[in-house]
This record gives sequence, C-alpha cells and structure tokens, in this order.
Amino acid sequence: MLGVVNLDKPVGPTSHDMVGLMRRLSGTRRIGHAGTLDPLASGVLPILVGAATRFSEELTGGRKRYDAVVRLGLRSATDDAEGPLQAVEAALPDEERVAEALRRYVGTFEQRPPAFSARKQGGRTAHREARAGTPLDVPPRTVTVERIDLLGLAAGDGWLDVRIDVRCGAGTYIRSLARDLGDELGCGGYLASLRRTEAAGMVADDAMSPEELERLAGEGRLAEAILPVAPLLALPRLALDEAQAAQFCHGSRVELHATSSDGRHVVLRAGDLLGIGTVRAGILKPDKVIVVGAGA
Repeated sequence: MLGVVNLDKPVGPTSHDMVGLMRRLSGTRRIGHAGTLDPLASGVLPILVGAATRFSEELTGGRKRYDAVVRLGLRSATDDAEGPLQAVEAALPDEERVAEALRRYVGTFEQRPPAFSARKQGGRTAHREARAGTPLDVPPRTVTVERIDLLGLAAGDGWLDVRIDVRCGAGTYIRSLARDLGDELGCGGYLASLRRTEAAGMVADDAMSPEELERLAGEGRLAEAILPVAPLLALPRLALDEAQAAQFCHGSRVELHATSSDGRHVVLRAGDLLGIGTVRAGILKPDKVIVVGAGA
C-alpha cells in the first residue's frame, strides 16, 4: 500500500490515535500523518501510507483552511477550550470592531505560539513544561494568513462567539490567533472549536470518518480509501524516459534532454511517481526516491 487517506478526524482522539487506527486496519507499520490536529479539533488529517511517509514535509507545508469559533470574554491558559478558563471584566465588541480587528491578522506577521504546544526548545517540549509550571519562552515565528472571513456572531451571558473561515500557510496557530484577537479587543479570547476544512489539497467534504474506514477494511476494500500521492504534491512535474528513470531510481544525477526550470520537481515515469528531485542547469539530482511500481 502506498498513498494518502483523507481522514476526517473527530473531536477527542489524537492524531497519533488515528495513525494507530490505520496501522491496525491496514496491517502496515509504516503510517504517518501530515499536519497534527489537536484532540479538540476535527477535520482533514492526511494519513500517509507506506512510502508516502517520505513526502510528509511537502504535504504538511501547503495551505490550510479552518472553520473556527473564537469565544470572546474569557481567557484560557491553553488558548483553547481545555482551559482552565478565566472571565474578563470588559465590554464585548460589536461586529464592526470585530471585523476591523480581524483585518489586522491578514498578511505575513510574527506569531507567538501557545504556551501549550508541541514546539520544542533545547530538547524540551512546550506543553510538558507548561504543565509542570515552568513554561518555555518560545520565540515567535513568521506565519502567513491569506484571508479571514467573518461568518457570524452569537452572544451569550458574558461571552461572544465569533465564527471565522481562515485560510493560512503552514505553521499558523489558530489558538494563537484567537488569543491575540481577544487581547486586541481588550476582552480576552480563546479558541472554542476548530475544524480543518482543507489540507494537502484535500477537503473535508471528501474526507472519510474512522467508522467508514472500519467498514471498508471489514469488506476488504480499504485500498479504495487510499489516494495517489503525486496529484497532492504542489510542485512542477517532470517526466523521464526509461533510461533516465533507471538512473534516478538508483540515486544518480540525470542529464535532461529537454529544458526544465530550476528548482524542485515531482518526478514521474509514464505517470508513475518516482520521487522528488532538484533541477540545476539541466541536471536532475534525486532528493527522495521511491521504489518503481509501488503503486503511487
């Protein structure tokens, strides 16, 4: 087996739990995922099967899209609903102020990760240190948010829910966005719910639930859920002939017959994925190679 499963992760399980599910259903140990989802989040979790795990970096690094609810009027130690939560005595904003504040988080900017995150520093993990009462001073990182659409507001007793559609680059923390929006508006805020609707070129409407995967596996049809890798890799394509493909698959540099732009390419032979390589001045250098005929 080799490919990607568009899994609709439910709220509750960890991303690692979903990897374990696919290992059990497929009987394959070589399973990974592209882009962690927190236990309280749901939505698209690309599960990588077999040699597809070699392309985790490329599949994780693409654009993401989220349907998120930010609850204003409270703060959370974890920046999400896990809490603990603390009410903030401040006036809640109207829709115009919320919309104006959201516009400030569109573009490329420095973002401070949540104290409870998987970020590491000096071999220490942020969420473990935070739970031990010794939070790390994790430096901010540059993120890009392409667009935020305000989908609606819902008010309650001392809180205001702001539902947004966020399109962003890899590495963006929606929890941090919720926290920073609340600070910007002076009333506090945390991420109340999160659903990832797009990742690695796949969308939630096409995703399969764990129950659907269980059913397919029970019917001996699990392979139907496994998508080919090549169409999901957002790189230019480069086709090789038989002789060139043999060189590439043996890790040798390949002299190209036709002009090709410099940079990284998805390498194919007769439509089959061979791997990823870098072109410089008409020479292709293999970066990642998979076995020919592995079903990619």
